Amino acid sequence: MYKILLKSKIHRAKVTDANLEYEGSISIDEDLLEKAHILPYEKVNIWDINNGNRLETYAIPSVRHSGDVIVNGAASRLVRMGDIIIIATFGLYDENELNDFKPALIYVDEKNRIKDAVK
Repeated sequence: MYKILLKSKIHRAKVTDANLEYEGSISIDEDLLEKAHILPYEKVNIWDINNGNRLETYAIPSVRHSGDVIVNGAASRLVRMGDIIIIATFGLYDENELNDFKPALIYVDEKNRIKDAVK
């Protein structure tokens, strides 16, 4: 039997921009993507702590060490610059993979710099 589990989370990231004119997605500092094991074009869930909105889109890399967390396209109407969000991914795991399973948990400061990473 397979289970769907949290694969990774970037916790309490600050939205640095919301760009309605961009085609879509969320641009995330490449360093954050790597630490969270999120691939370019991977589906992500975004949960806005400020307003409770939840949405799905895909991640694209932004400039490494920039602190960028930019919500693009239609999603920018649901999330505002300065909002605090959680970015999460999920994976499908076989029961044999569950014994030592741990998601990648990335905690960031107010400038989206990594302050703690658990894996």
